[in-house]
Amino acid sequence: MPRKSPRSRQKPSRRSSVPGRGRPRATPGRRQARASAKRAAPSASRRAHGSRAGRRFVPPDPARVTSILEELHSLYPDAGTELRFNTPLQLLIATILSAQCTDERVNMVTPGLFAKYPDAEALARAPQAELEEVIRSTGFYRNKAKAIRACCADIVSKHGGEVPRTLEELTALHGVGRKTANVVLGNAFGIPGLVVDTHVTRLSHRLGLTREKDPVKIEFALMPVIPRERWTLFSHWLILHGRRVCNARKPRCSSCPIAAYCPRIGVTVSQ
Repeated sequence: MPRKSPRSRQKPSRRSSVPGRGRPRATPGRRQARASAKRAAPSASRRAHGSRAGRRFVPPDPARVTSILEELHSLYPDAGTELRFNTPLQLLIATILSAQCTDERVNMVTPGLFAKYPDAEALARAPQAELEEVIRSTGFYRNKAKAIRACCADIVSKHGGEVPRTLEELTALHGVGRKTANVVLGNAFGIPGLVVDTHVTRLSHRLGLTREKDPVKIEFALMPVIPRERWTLFSHWLILHGRRVCNARKPRCSSCPIAAYCPRIGVTVSQ
Protein backbone atom coordinates (compact mmCIF):
# COMPACT_ATOMS: atom_id res chain seq x y z
CA MET A 1 0.00 0.00 0.00
CA PRO A 2 1.57 3.29 -0.99
CA ARG A 3 2.42 5.63 1.84
CA LYS A 4 0.84 9.06 1.93
CA SER A 5 3.05 12.02 1.86
CA PRO A 6 3.21 14.21 5.02
CA ARG A 7 1.48 17.03 3.17
CA SER A 8 -1.46 14.82 2.23
CA ARG A 9 -1.88 13.72 5.87
CA GLN A 10 -2.36 17.36 7.02
CA LYS A 11 -5.90 18.26 8.07
CA PRO A 12 -7.64 20.67 5.74
CA SER A 13 -7.51 24.23 7.02
CA ARG A 14 -10.78 25.85 7.85
CA ARG A 15 -9.38 29.27 6.94
CA SER A 16 -10.27 30.49 3.53
CA SER A 17 -7.50 30.82 1.03
CA VAL A 18 -8.94 34.09 -0.18
CA PRO A 19 -6.58 36.85 0.93
CA GLY A 20 -8.01 39.16 3.53
CA ARG A 21 -11.16 37.04 4.12
CA GLY A 22 -10.22 36.14 7.68
CA ARG A 23 -9.42 39.64 8.98
CA PRO A 24 -11.65 42.69 9.42
CA ARG A 25 -11.53 44.98 6.46
CA ALA A 26 -11.04 48.72 6.87
CA THR A 27 -13.58 51.12 5.54
CA PRO A 28 -12.78 51.76 1.89
CA GLY A 29 -10.84 54.99 1.39
CA ARG A 30 -10.17 55.65 5.11
CA ARG A 31 -6.39 55.29 4.78
CA GLN A 32 -6.29 57.57 1.76
CA ALA A 33 -8.47 60.10 3.57
CA ARG A 34 -6.13 60.14 6.59
CA ALA A 35 -3.07 60.59 4.36
CA SER A 36 -4.73 63.44 2.45
CA ALA A 37 -5.75 65.17 5.67
CA LYS A 38 -2.23 64.87 7.05
CA ARG A 39 -0.76 66.41 3.93
CA ALA A 40 -3.31 69.21 3.95
CA ALA A 41 -2.95 70.11 7.65
CA PRO A 42 0.09 72.35 8.30
CA SER A 43 2.45 71.42 11.09
CA ALA A 44 2.74 73.51 14.24
CA SER A 45 6.00 75.10 13.14
CA ARG A 46 4.55 75.98 9.74
CA ARG A 47 1.51 77.56 11.39
CA ALA A 48 3.74 79.53 13.77
CA HIS A 49 6.23 80.83 11.25
CA GLY A 50 4.18 80.75 8.06
CA SER A 51 4.73 78.56 5.05
CA ARG A 52 6.73 79.95 2.16
CA ALA A 53 5.15 77.44 -0.19
CA GLY A 54 1.85 78.61 -1.55
CA ARG A 55 2.03 81.99 0.17
CA ARG A 56 2.73 85.00 -1.97
CA PHE A 57 4.89 87.73 -0.48
CA VAL A 58 3.00 90.98 -0.05
CA PRO A 59 5.13 94.14 -0.35
CA PRO A 60 5.11 96.26 2.82
CA ASP A 61 2.65 99.10 3.15
CA PRO A 62 4.39 102.39 2.21
CA ALA A 63 2.77 104.16 5.16
CA ARG A 64 4.20 101.57 7.57
CA VAL A 65 7.65 101.90 5.99
CA THR A 66 7.49 105.68 6.36
CA SER A 67 6.61 105.33 10.06
CA ILE A 68 9.51 102.93 10.59
CA LEU A 69 11.96 105.32 8.90
CA GLU A 70 10.73 108.27 10.97
CA GLU A 71 11.10 106.35 14.22
CA LEU A 72 14.60 105.14 13.31
CA HIS A 73 15.62 108.66 12.34
CA SER A 74 14.47 110.00 15.70
CA LEU A 75 16.26 107.18 17.52
CA TYR A 76 19.60 107.53 15.70
CA PRO A 77 19.87 111.08 14.33
CA ASP A 78 23.67 110.95 14.17
CA ALA A 79 23.99 107.47 12.67
CA GLY A 80 27.08 106.78 10.59
CA THR A 81 29.90 104.36 10.17
CA GLU A 82 31.95 103.70 13.29
CA LEU A 83 35.08 103.04 11.24
CA ARG A 84 37.52 105.95 11.45
CA PHE A 85 39.00 107.18 8.17
CA ASN A 86 40.32 110.27 6.44
CA THR A 87 40.35 109.11 2.83
CA PRO A 88 38.30 106.73 0.68
CA LEU A 89 41.28 104.35 0.59
CA GLN A 90 41.43 104.23 4.37
CA LEU A 91 37.72 103.44 4.57
CA LEU A 92 38.09 100.72 1.93
CA ILE A 93 40.94 99.04 3.81
CA ALA A 94 39.16 99.41 7.16
CA THR A 95 36.04 97.78 5.73
CA ILE A 96 38.07 94.84 4.46
CA LEU A 97 39.60 94.46 7.92
CA SER A 98 36.18 94.65 9.62
CA ALA A 99 35.11 91.24 8.27
CA GLN A 100 34.57 88.96 11.30
CA CYS A 101 36.02 91.71 13.50
CA THR A 102 34.63 94.56 15.58
CA ASP A 103 34.90 98.16 14.42
CA GLU A 104 36.62 99.02 17.71
CA ARG A 105 39.43 96.57 17.02
CA VAL A 106 39.83 97.85 13.46
CA ASN A 107 40.08 101.42 14.75
CA MET A 108 42.89 100.32 17.03
CA VAL A 109 44.85 98.79 14.13
CA THR A 110 44.37 101.27 11.28
CA PRO A 111 46.33 104.27 12.69
CA GLY A 112 49.56 102.28 12.78
CA LEU A 113 48.76 100.58 9.48
CA PHE A 114 48.23 103.84 7.58
CA ALA A 115 51.24 105.48 9.22
CA LYS A 116 53.42 102.67 7.88
CA TYR A 117 51.68 102.33 4.50
CA PRO A 118 50.13 105.72 3.64
CA ASP A 119 48.84 105.03 0.12
CA ALA A 120 47.73 102.30 -2.26
CA GLU A 121 51.18 101.86 -3.80
CA ALA A 122 52.79 101.32 -0.41
CA LEU A 123 50.15 98.77 0.56
CA ALA A 124 50.50 96.95 -2.75
CA ARG A 125 54.27 96.66 -2.26
CA ALA A 126 54.08 95.74 1.43
CA PRO A 127 55.70 92.35 2.19
CA GLN A 128 53.04 89.78 3.01
CA ALA A 129 54.61 88.78 6.33
CA GLU A 130 54.99 92.39 7.52
CA LEU A 131 51.43 93.29 6.63
CA GLU A 132 50.14 90.18 8.35
CA GLU A 133 51.93 91.15 11.54
CA VAL A 134 50.40 94.64 11.56
CA ILE A 135 46.81 93.42 11.10
CA ARG A 136 47.13 90.13 13.01
CA SER A 137 44.73 91.13 15.80
CA THR A 138 41.82 91.61 13.35
CA GLY A 139 41.67 87.88 12.62
CA PHE A 140 41.98 86.02 9.33
CA TYR A 141 45.06 88.19 8.83
CA ARG A 142 46.61 86.06 6.09
CA ASN A 143 43.61 86.27 3.78
CA LYS A 144 43.03 89.92 4.62
CA ALA A 145 46.66 90.81 3.88
CA LYS A 146 46.44 89.07 0.51
CA ALA A 147 43.18 90.84 -0.31
CA ILE A 148 44.57 94.26 0.67
CA ARG A 149 47.73 93.86 -1.38
CA ALA A 150 45.83 92.60 -4.45
CA CYS A 151 43.14 95.27 -4.13
CA CYS A 152 45.69 98.08 -3.86
CA ALA A 153 47.63 96.64 -6.81
CA ASP A 154 44.42 96.90 -8.88
CA ILE A 155 43.88 100.48 -7.70
CA VAL A 156 47.40 101.46 -8.71
CA SER A 157 47.40 99.71 -12.08
CA LYS A 158 43.83 100.46 -13.16
CA HIS A 159 42.93 103.72 -11.43
CA GLY A 160 46.17 105.59 -10.90
CA GLY A 161 46.20 105.00 -7.16
CA GLU A 162 42.75 106.55 -6.56
CA VAL A 163 39.74 104.60 -5.29
CA PRO A 164 37.08 104.44 -8.03
CA ARG A 165 33.68 106.02 -7.47
CA THR A 166 31.30 103.52 -9.11
CA LEU A 167 29.86 100.25 -7.88
CA GLU A 168 30.99 98.40 -11.00
CA GLU A 169 34.60 99.58 -10.71
CA LEU A 170 34.75 98.93 -6.97
CA THR A 171 33.40 95.39 -7.20
CA ALA A 172 35.91 94.67 -9.97
CA LEU A 173 38.73 95.17 -7.43
CA HIS A 174 40.16 92.04 -5.86
CA GLY A 175 38.41 91.16 -2.59
CA VAL A 176 35.72 93.86 -2.83
CA GLY A 177 32.06 92.77 -2.86
CA ARG A 178 28.86 94.76 -3.03
CA LYS A 179 28.73 95.26 0.74
CA THR A 180 32.21 96.80 0.92
CA ALA A 181 31.59 98.84 -2.23
CA ASN A 182 28.36 100.29 -0.83
CA VAL A 183 30.10 101.21 2.43
CA VAL A 184 32.69 103.21 0.49
CA LEU A 185 30.17 104.80 -1.87
CA GLY A 186 27.79 105.89 0.87
CA ASN A 187 30.27 107.06 3.49
CA ALA A 188 33.26 108.30 1.48
CA PHE A 189 31.59 109.66 -1.67
CA GLY A 190 28.03 110.39 -0.52
CA ILE A 191 26.56 108.09 -3.17
CA PRO A 192 23.55 106.16 -1.77
CA GLY A 193 24.14 102.45 -1.25
CA LEU A 194 22.38 99.72 0.73
CA VAL A 195 24.79 97.80 2.95
CA VAL A 196 23.40 94.35 3.78
CA ASP A 197 25.12 92.72 6.74
CA THR A 198 23.79 90.27 9.33
CA HIS A 199 21.85 92.98 11.21
CA VAL A 200 20.20 94.35 8.07
CA THR A 201 19.33 90.81 6.99
CA ARG A 202 17.76 89.92 10.33
CA LEU A 203 15.78 93.13 10.81
CA SER A 204 14.52 93.37 7.24
CA HIS A 205 13.02 89.90 7.73
CA ARG A 206 11.46 90.67 11.09
CA LEU A 207 10.00 93.92 9.79
CA GLY A 208 8.45 92.11 6.85
CA LEU A 209 10.32 94.17 4.28
CA THR A 210 11.54 91.10 2.38
CA ARG A 211 11.83 87.36 2.80
CA GLU A 212 14.93 86.94 0.63
CA LYS A 213 17.94 85.30 2.26
CA ASP A 214 20.78 86.10 -0.12
CA PRO A 215 22.39 89.51 0.66
CA VAL A 216 22.38 90.61 -2.97
CA LYS A 217 18.71 89.66 -3.37
CA ILE A 218 17.89 91.49 -0.13
CA GLU A 219 19.64 94.60 -1.44
CA PHE A 220 17.63 94.58 -4.66
CA ALA A 221 14.40 93.82 -2.78
CA LEU A 222 14.91 96.83 -0.47
CA MET A 223 15.72 99.26 -3.28
CA PRO A 224 12.09 99.95 -4.30
CA VAL A 225 10.92 99.93 -0.67
CA ILE A 226 13.37 102.44 0.83
CA PRO A 227 13.74 105.90 -0.74
CA ARG A 228 17.08 106.13 -2.53
CA GLU A 229 18.27 109.17 -0.60
CA ARG A 230 17.97 107.15 2.62
CA TRP A 231 19.70 103.97 1.53
CA THR A 232 22.95 104.71 3.38
CA LEU A 233 21.24 105.95 6.53
CA PHE A 234 18.78 103.07 6.53
CA SER A 235 21.66 100.59 6.69
CA HIS A 236 23.22 102.47 9.60
CA TRP A 237 19.87 102.63 11.41
CA LEU A 238 19.24 98.90 11.16
CA ILE A 239 22.80 98.06 12.18
CA LEU A 240 22.56 100.24 15.30
CA HIS A 241 19.05 99.00 16.13
CA GLY A 242 20.16 95.40 15.67
CA ARG A 243 23.06 95.90 18.06
CA ARG A 244 21.16 97.81 20.75
CA VAL A 245 17.56 96.55 20.66
CA CYS A 246 16.68 93.90 18.08
CA ASN A 247 19.41 91.39 18.82
CA ALA A 248 19.45 87.92 17.33
CA ARG A 249 18.58 85.64 20.24
CA LYS A 250 16.19 87.63 22.41
CA PRO A 251 15.09 91.00 20.99
CA ARG A 252 13.81 93.65 23.39
CA CYS A 253 10.38 93.91 21.78
CA SER A 254 8.65 95.24 24.92
CA SER A 255 10.77 98.41 24.85
CA CYS A 256 11.24 98.75 21.08
CA PRO A 257 9.99 102.11 19.73
CA ILE A 258 9.06 100.58 16.37
CA ALA A 259 7.23 97.56 17.82
CA ALA A 260 3.87 99.00 16.72
CA TYR A 261 4.99 98.76 13.08
CA CYS A 262 6.82 95.42 13.32
CA PRO A 263 5.09 92.08 12.57
CA ARG A 264 7.95 90.29 14.40
CA ILE A 265 8.27 87.66 11.69
CA GLY A 266 10.27 84.68 12.96
CA VAL A 267 10.51 85.97 16.55
CA THR A 268 9.67 83.22 19.04
CA VAL A 269 11.31 84.56 22.21
CA SER A 270 11.61 88.20 23.23
CA GLN A 271 11.97 90.38 26.30
